[in-house]
Amino acid sequence: MIIIKSSEEIKKIRKSCQIVAEALEALKTYIKEGLTTKDVESFIEKIIIKRGGIPAFKGYRGYPSSVCVSVNEQVVHGIPSVRQVIKEGDIVSVDVGVILDGFYGDGAYTYAVGKISNEAERLLKVTEESLYIGIEQAVVGKRIGDISKAIQSHVELNGFSVVRAFVGHGIGRSLHEDPQIPNFGTEGTGPRLKAGMTLAIEPMVNAGTFDVRVLEDGWTVVTKDGSLSAHFEHTIAITEDRPEILTKI
Repeated sequence: MIIIKSSEEIKKIRKSCQIVAEALEALKTYIKEGLTTKDVESFIEKIIIKRGGIPAFKGYRGYPSSVCVSVNEQVVHGIPSVRQVIKEGDIVSVDVGVILDGFYGDGAYTYAVGKISNEAERLLKVTEESLYIGIEQAVVGKRIGDISKAIQSHVELNGFSVVRAFVGHGIGRSLHEDPQIPNFGTEGTGPRLKAGMTLAIEPMVNAGTFDVRVLEDGWTVVTKDGSLSAHFEHTIAITEDRPEILTKI
């Protein structure tokens, strides 16, 4: 069931999302070669707690960490570790969730560490562009499939592939609500978009094929062919006239 939020509820979701946005923004100047992915988690966790929030991922369905940190061929759900050291040329996807006053915020950003390859640079650019192209479709009267198709078209026109095993989602009092928002699909299909819907739109894009597999830890998703992967995400609210990005400072 898709839950339509009141303006008061959207206000509360926005507050959670602002903590997500601040954490991801602060990480832009913190992340560097030599840090571990555990250092990244600790940095984000401190910001969330200082702002009065709760890390939403810790313990969610058994996930062991506060933040997802996924490096290079890791697509999503990378578990932070003191053993994984970030190197020059890496791309690092960081997914952050926050609970504040009973409402969730969710966002992700993929960071370039130092000088990255031309392919990696293009992958990041196209993935982030596809997120905003998808958001442009999130207007009253359109359908979920319009968001999905817009993302898929931009990604595939640029020679990359969208991950199909994981999708975006509704968000509010729960981290994952209806509707699911695939990053591939057919325009004019799926639930109709209405004012008051709050959605987490999150293209995950691979440089190679869209096939993925889960590592033995039961969480970390990697590309099957070892190619690079990027992930960008915003939580948005659909209003009467335009989509509002809640995870934006």
